[in-house]
Amino acid sequence: MARKLEITALSKWFGELEALRSIDIAVETGEFISVVGPSGCGKTTFLRMVAGLEPSTSGTIVMDGKPLAGPGGNRGFVFQNDSLLPWRTVLSNALIGPEVAGKVGANERQRTLDLLQLVGLGGFENYYPRQLSGGMRQRVNLARALAIDPDVLLMDEPFASLDAQTREIMQTELLRIWEQGRKTVLFVTHQIDEAVFLSDRVLVFARRPGRLQESVEIKLPRPRSLAIKRTSEFIAYVDHIWTMIEHDVRAAVIDEHV
Repeated sequence: MARKLEITALSKWFGELEALRSIDIAVETGEFISVVGPSGCGKTTFLRMVAGLEPSTSGTIVMDGKPLAGPGGNRGFVFQNDSLLPWRTVLSNALIGPEVAGKVGANERQRTLDLLQLVGLGGFENYYPRQLSGGMRQRVNLARALAIDPDVLLMDEPFASLDAQTREIMQTELLRIWEQGRKTVLFVTHQIDEAVFLSDRVLVFARRPGRLQESVEIKLPRPRSLAIKRTSEFIAYVDHIWTMIEHDVRAAVIDEHV
């Protein structure tokens, strides 16, 4: 399998604050990788740097053999909040990326309609955001990111605002969509079980300054159903990761409430 991303000695300072320290990661084409860690460990900063939305202080990010410099259409970003434009329909919200790129012809429109079908929103293309549930809005958010046909999909806690049941359904839907296209995915989450369920590997970050503690390979068979979460193998992965970060999580929570 070819390498899609090579991240070497990546560090980030915000003034006097060291957010990330010397991150080294290689990502294979088509891999689904999640990033977990305590609050304040730099997970979102790391994702924004790969997206080109935040410059690095030092280190390099190379994609397909070329150093990244700023945002680009080869990366799609799915934010925690859907940020849909309320005056635009589902279809026109999903078409924002191609519009910005100046590519909105009949082919792009049909491809976006196909993507809405893929994410389970066939027939909803003329609805407005106010008419959708939270889960449906995040499906639009995902279709919008996929509409630019990115090589890498960057997802920053996209299901955090959803209720527990909807979140689990969206996890299975995301895997279904990923299996069909096998995009390379970097997925940030606070939920260890979500990371284990979705991923080929889970990157465990330590508390600030964010450092890579361990890359945990998830050797659970695919395709996966929610029933796998009740197996001893799944629970063992979750326990292993939680044991690594428990001290940091407790310290982060205490700091937040001091």
